[in-house]
Amino acid sequence: MRRRLVLGLVCVAVAVLLACPAFAAAKFHIGVVTGTVSQSEDDLRGAERLIKEYGDVAKGGMIKHLTYPDNFMSEMETTISQIVGLADDPLMKVIVVNQAIPGTTEAFRRVKEKRKDILCFAGEPHEDPGVIESAADLAINADNIARGYLIIAAAKKMGANAFVHISFPRHMSYELLSRRRNIMEVACKDLGLKFAFETAPDPTSDVGVAGAQQFILEKVPAWLQKYGKRAAFFCTNDAQTEPLLKQVATLGGYFVEADLPSPLMGYPGALGIDLSKEKGNWPAILKKVEGAVVKAGGKDRMGTWAYSYGYATSAALAEFGKRITEKKAKLGDFKVLMDCYAKFTPGAAWNGSYYTDMGTGVKKKNHVLVYQDTYVFGKGYLGMTKVKVPEKYFKVK
Repeated sequence: MRRRLVLGLVCVAVAVLLACPAFAAAKFHIGVVTGTVSQSEDDLRGAERLIKEYGDVAKGGMIKHLTYPDNFMSEMETTISQIVGLADDPLMKVIVVNQAIPGTTEAFRRVKEKRKDILCFAGEPHEDPGVIESAADLAINADNIARGYLIIAAAKKMGANAFVHISFPRHMSYELLSRRRNIMEVACKDLGLKFAFETAPDPTSDVGVAGAQQFILEKVPAWLQKYGKRAAFFCTNDAQTEPLLKQVATLGGYFVEADLPSPLMGYPGALGIDLSKEKGNWPAILKKVEGAVVKAGGKDRMGTWAYSYGYATSAALAEFGKRITEKKAKLGDFKVLMDCYAKFTPGAAWNGSYYTDMGTGVKKKNHVLVYQDTYVFGKGYLGMTKVKVPEKYFKVK
């Protein structure tokens, strides 16, 4: 009896081992720090994709994934300590923080003091360009300069006659977000749309994520009455995207794309979509979300990027760091960086450029801006990556 029990346990152990992917002991490690599912799910899914391919450090793989607190503004020192702690691993060669929330610059400085050999990459920095550029080897932002014009142009193409920008003071203190808002206002004037700005609560304030989301749910009906059902809505916060989508789908209005676009950004929660079977399969995710949006009445009124920007940036930055560490690429190789994005977004075209400092006119080689074409549910791609943005918008402060 005992012999059978032992044999049975051995068989179970073997089955478990065979079911799990085998990873050779990694020669170096890559740290990936993201928000949680509630604050920035797509960024986290990018880390999971990396673990699937390269393995978890805890199991002999390459990727060490950490999440920072939801209330990161009041727990900044905790976040800094988490990031800096990765440098204690002698095999750590790359640290990716996406989104690079406030405190990332200080964390990178401390990492560099301990380990100059570690590459520090910042995805979607919340700190001003000049600040994050001083410590990061590479920073990536969604191209909020070009998108300031392109989102308005897309809204008009979709049929909108007004554009409502929803945000709060903390986000408007970020240079790229405030510049995008200003570009949007100018673009609305030039393209014949009414521009409006509405202030919402900050999810990191005392009201929390739940309170900030409830505010959006309650305000959208009034905004639709105020601006009309041909108004397009846009918010700068991920957590507030879900209630906004829910109300737009049900009550009317337009939604071009999220601040950090993705078919997972807000749509599953807003429309009750179960994507557990499609997890990691972006074409399947897009198809299922599209079906739900059309069924909810959002056809031709709601859009996204076919692949998640947050997901792609977490994965692409780590991949880029991996190739540099393996001597297969150099830090300033823009083409290889775009190849890294392409690896995780097959079939999608990306457009991008280096960030240019408004004050000095200097092009920053360690700061890249990227964007992907807008996909409208029920209609398809709008071809926005082919639209030339007039030069005047790049000069709007």
